[in-house]
Amino acid sequence: MTEDEARAWLSDRFDVSRETWERLESYVASLLEEMQHQNLIAASTRDHVWARHIVDSAQLLLHAPPEDGGIWLDLGSGAGLPGIVIAILSDWQTGLVESRKGRIGFLCAMIEKLSLANAGVHGCRLESLDMAVPVSVISARAFAPLDRLFEKAVRFSGGETIWLLPKGKNCQNELQQVRPDWQGVFHVEQSVTDPESAILVGRSVRKRGKR
Repeated sequence: MTEDEARAWLSDRFDVSRETWERLESYVASLLEEMQHQNLIAASTRDHVWARHIVDSAQLLLHAPPEDGGIWLDLGSGAGLPGIVIAILSDWQTGLVESRKGRIGFLCAMIEKLSLANAGVHGCRLESLDMAVPVSVISARAFAPLDRLFEKAVRFSGGETIWLLPKGKNCQNELQQVRPDWQGVFHVEQSVTDPESAILVGRSVRKRGKR
C-alpha cells in the first residue's frame, strides 16, 4: 500500500471531515518531528507512515463493536498507535496506557494539541492501573507476547469485551501456543496493510478453569 493508497483507503472507509484530516496531518507531522528526540516508530517506516501506522491503526475500527459509551483501552500506546488514531477517527472514549516518561509527554501533548476530548493518558505500568471494568475494547500493538498480554490485561475484560490485537505472520501459531491455558472466541482477520500481518480478534477471553 502506497501513501496515496493509504489516504484513499481512509477516505473510502471513514467519514473523514476536513477537521479530521487536519488532525491526522498534524499528528503525522508531530510524530515525525518528535522522531528527532525519541524513537517512536522504526526509522525504516518513516517514509511509509500513513500505510504502516495510520491505516494499520485505523483498520481496527472495522472490527470493533458499535460504540456503546464504554472505554477503548489501548495498551502500550507508545507513539499513540493505535490509540490516538482511534480517538481522531471515532467517538470512542480512548484510554492510552503508557509507562515511559518521554512517550507519556508526547501523548499528552498530542491530546492537547489535537483537542481530543475523548482521549486520556494513563501514565503508569499496566499492573498499577486502577479503573472501572470491564472495558469495551482492548487493543495492543506489539505490547507483549499473547500469554503475557492475557495475564496482565484479562482483569480489564468481561464477556463482551473485544480484543483487537495486530499480529505478524505467526499469529495462528501464537494463538495455538496459549490455548492450553486460555480460552475464548477467536478469529483472525487479514491486515489491509501487509499480506503477512493479521489482526487477532477475541471475545470472552479467560483463563481455563475460570468462569
